[in-house]
Amino acid sequence: MRVLMPLPRRDFDPTEAAVSWSLLREAGHELLFATPDGAPAQADPIMISGEGLDAWGFVPGLRKLRLLGLMLRAQRPAREAYQRMQRDEHYLRPLRYDQLSPQSCDALLLPGGHAKGMREYLEDTTLQAFVAECFDAGKPVAAVCHGVVLAARSVSRKTGKSVLHGRKTTALTWKLEKSGWDLTRFFARFWDPDYYRTYGEQPGEAPGYRGVQQEVTRALARPEDFLDVPADAPSRFLKVSGMARDSREDARPAWVVRDGDYVSARWPGDVHTFASVFAGVLREFEDRNRNKAAGEPV
Repeated sequence: MRVLMPLPRRDFDPTEAAVSWSLLREAGHELLFATPDGAPAQADPIMISGEGLDAWGFVPGLRKLRLLGLMLRAQRPAREAYQRMQRDEHYLRPLRYDQLSPQSCDALLLPGGHAKGMREYLEDTTLQAFVAECFDAGKPVAAVCHGVVLAARSVSRKTGKSVLHGRKTTALTWKLEKSGWDLTRFFARFWDPDYYRTYGEQPGEAPGYRGVQQEVTRALARPEDFLDVPADAPSRFLKVSGMARDSREDARPAWVVRDGDYVSARWPGDVHTFASVFAGVLREFEDRNRNKAAGEPV
């Protein structure tokens, strides 16, 4: 299947994009890309190098001395996947947002990222309209982290409401978002305290009002349709601590929600499981279409 991954010009999360790209390609799918201007996108450089995430990171001669930065940046498998993805012919020749139509792909994957360059991706009305068309057409869609915000902002022509209205979803939780924000603004990147917040609250707004969880929840039919890790979940501490990430071999730290052909996840620590679950959705979708074409029960 042709899976389209829209990206901003800069600042997307390399783990969410590249690990998903790698695992879906291994599953036999073709990954296509789109950017605002048709030029190759660039991931958040801080998440690649880790430079600038320590308290001395604003000092040119000390930037490469990394402690906290080595812990917070993308892990090696993700960095290696990103290097490979940068050489992919589709990545080097993305479509433009204004070229997209439901015929452009068979499925859609929306990665996230927290740095300010993500705003053009989240706010682009042409891209939002395309995302809504994909949902309305019944295509499989996966969204992780701030990618869920893009879905939440996409309004269905059929209902006049967010495409997530009536669906169950997860996304970057306020706990995880605030933990990353507090860690950097108080103990590390204090000269740029809002690096981990894509949007900050306006005067008079409650803490977290502009956070991912709160915005996504406002688009849902019911607040309880936003699914966080339940109290009785196996390996709950690994899932909610923000200190553990999943891998090919270990899905315990991951929290992924599936609602029909829609799959969502919270942050880079879920992405191996997120991509694997979506690969399963795509396989089932292909099987249903094959059976339908053959006249067999779906």
